[in-house]
Amino acid sequence: MASFLIVIISVVVLALFIVWICGDWRKRRTGEPPLVSGLPFIGVTLDYARDPLGFIRDTRKKYGDVFTCKIARKYFTFITDPFSLSLVVRQSKNLDFQKFAMGFSERVFGHPDFTSPVFSGSYREVHSIFRQTLQGLPLQELAQSMLGNLQAVLERGLSHEHGWVEEGLQNFTNRIMFEAGFLTLFGRDAGLLPCDGVGCGKSSMQKAAQDFLVFDRAFPALAAGVPIWLCMPAWRAREALAKELLHDELHRRNCISDLIQRRMDVFDLMHLDETDKARTHVCMVWASQANTLPAAFWSLYYTLRSAEALAAARSEINRVMSGQALNDPDRPVCLSREQLDSMSVLESIIEEALRLSSASMMIRVAKDNFTFTLDSGETVAIRKGDFIALYPQLIHLDPDIYCDPTEFKYNRFLNEQGERKSNFFKNGRRLKHFLVPFGSGVSECPGRFFAVNEIKEFLMLVLWFYDLELDDINTDLVPDGTRAGLGILPPPRDVLLKYRRRTETAGLEVTPKDLG
Repeated sequence: MASFLIVIISVVVLALFIVWICGDWRKRRTGEPPLVSGLPFIGVTLDYARDPLGFIRDTRKKYGDVFTCKIARKYFTFITDPFSLSLVVRQSKNLDFQKFAMGFSERVFGHPDFTSPVFSGSYREVHSIFRQTLQGLPLQELAQSMLGNLQAVLERGLSHEHGWVEEGLQNFTNRIMFEAGFLTLFGRDAGLLPCDGVGCGKSSMQKAAQDFLVFDRAFPALAAGVPIWLCMPAWRAREALAKELLHDELHRRNCISDLIQRRMDVFDLMHLDETDKARTHVCMVWASQANTLPAAFWSLYYTLRSAEALAAARSEINRVMSGQALNDPDRPVCLSREQLDSMSVLESIIEEALRLSSASMMIRVAKDNFTFTLDSGETVAIRKGDFIALYPQLIHLDPDIYCDPTEFKYNRFLNEQGERKSNFFKNGRRLKHFLVPFGSGVSECPGRFFAVNEIKEFLMLVLWFYDLELDDINTDLVPDGTRAGLGILPPPRDVLLKYRRRTETAGLEVTPKDLG
């Protein structure tokens, strides 16, 4: 009898499994893009995860500019034609970004669903705060605050001895940029200020940076759908950051940015508990740091590896900084908006670093069945609930757009007059979107101008204050593709940096050695 029951149960389970597979299997409808075959349940997830860019390129060769595939139990329709990118981002009537973005953020950061009618009206005001505080005069004030914080961190981090100091370049960049960026947005408090002197105990700022990095390392798994309770170190790190960002803690700080203060004011009027408010600020920490840190790393790394780039950067810095004191804490460096904007060489270096390291994915969700018309005039049927995906790295590394696309060329985004270049072509047609590291349309990063400014200030100050050398200049690092789809790729490992305090401005002059 027992054996008979086991057989019956086995047959039922097998039948349910077959029904599940059949129900999971999708058939292509008339007018829809080609459907890439894959494994039950997971589709092409393994092939995509192994090499996202290679998978998309190979699939495009086989199926054309538009195709649908299943990744992590979701159906994605990739649109790979660069001329159709602007048509996709303008499809707000049929494509929704907020549904995907809010669901993702809610799951990863643990805050409430702000698309709920209880919150949606007030949360629209939060979005308007970004536009009001990250452009124009408020942006200038943020840039000035960041400049002062960068100088304070740099001055405290290096003794007045003039010998060489060794540190990993990634650690060097993260240490400086995280603290300066954190203080610029969230203000200054005695409990979060690093102590003076070597060998003192771990500061609250160091703990915050460590918690951020622990949480950020788990981000690819969290983005893939792994529940955060299965990543306990990440959960503990997130909650530790939230504890530091409770409104009672933030009210004790001075010089909080207008962006954070106004967000606090709006959240205080909403029906949120204190922990939920703090988790929204953890989201801001991640948004302001996760891509800026690796972008700053790559910008400095590529500069130090290229004698031509280093010479051009130093020449520009020397011009802009003419008449300013070197290593005088009583006379901090001051930059006007015009001076910051005039540093076109540094901006080109940053844009080239972003081009080589950016691997974001722009996602929208189809609100209903509709027909999408590509730039070519071809039409494709889009199914309700499918994810529409754009992958700008295809543009960034396209040899038809960029000559030698995998090589760093510091002046790639400069014209013959040394001004910003914006004319890039494919098949004889000018591209509107040739560099898309910050997204586009409703998903375009509202802090993109501040991000470029803070990296530019970082490069300017470290090249002004320090002599810097990579220990092995011939080592060619390739960005780590395990975070593909999430933004700027980090380096696969750290590299040794040697640096020392400069003693005179003459060191910034271009020399034959600089020119190789």
